[in-house]
Amino acid sequence: MTALSVLDLVPVREGGTVAEALQAATELAKAAERCGYKRFWVAEHHAIDGIAGGATSVVLAHLGNATSTIRIGSGGIMLPNHTPFQIAEQFGTLDALFPGRIDLGLGRAPGAGPELQRALRKNLHQAAEMFPQDVLELRALITGDVELPIHATPGHGANVEFWMLGSSLFGAQLAARLGMPYAFAAHFAPDQLDDALALYRRDFQPSQQLDRPHVMVAMNVFAAETDAEAELLATSQQQSFVRLRTGNPGKLPPPIEGYREALPANAQAMLDHLGQAAAVGSVSTVRAKVAAFIERTGADEIIVSGATFDPAARIRSLELTMEAMRR
Repeated sequence: MTALSVLDLVPVREGGTVAEALQAATELAKAAERCGYKRFWVAEHHAIDGIAGGATSVVLAHLGNATSTIRIGSGGIMLPNHTPFQIAEQFGTLDALFPGRIDLGLGRAPGAGPELQRALRKNLHQAAEMFPQDVLELRALITGDVELPIHATPGHGANVEFWMLGSSLFGAQLAARLGMPYAFAAHFAPDQLDDALALYRRDFQPSQQLDRPHVMVAMNVFAAETDAEAELLATSQQQSFVRLRTGNPGKLPPPIEGYREALPANAQAMLDHLGQAAAVGSVSTVRAKVAAFIERTGADEIIVSGATFDPAARIRSLELTMEAMRR
């Protein structure tokens, strides 16, 4: 069976608090571990009221204490926001606390708008241009494969699994050149999925970490007892996505009956576009759609995203999704 993992943005729902969102993420990670998911990743986003995972390494430390076997990691750390040395220390600390369980997924996007540049006191455009060099420096700080004038303690010698994240050909090219596993964010940017995976597999160069290409693809999955129930649950995330793309982001709203049908044609087309990397429905529907997506991509792993207003519904979705793929 293709391995399944979980991506969580630590959503803050309308009427809820950051503390409640973090507690919900903790319960979700524990449920993912019980169900047999391989990894639980948290994504770094900033200055969005509805997302509470910005201090990603801190969130991962909490999740590590709440679980015992599931791998935990970043999906991803937006490296231009940081220095390689800081991330080496943070993830070296995580590895010391939770040995053999830490993934470090790296992305090039800042994870917020231009106001973040002022808040971080950084030229993020320039930092993004330095991304390949920073990845090499970060890897050297942890693995020691290149001699540097300074050692990160903690960090140096840590057993961290590196991943390259991407939603375009750039990340695929870099992952292939560095011999890293590659995770594609099809759940929100599916346009270049097929081309990126083909390029990555064609140009992959073996490394000490990896001897052959390894692909994980993200998709939105909402599983429930019936197709209608799953489609209703999915409307919370659909509302959030439409609001984000139209410049009005906020907290995760409750589901709305008939939401999709009430949207203007351009918004419906936006959601239809995302639907090519989604599975929404009952166990049988999810099984068929995920299987078709695996057939299309040849993915070694699928990482499932999909925020629900009711945290219990997300846990149930994980349970049913794993049930669907084990049948």
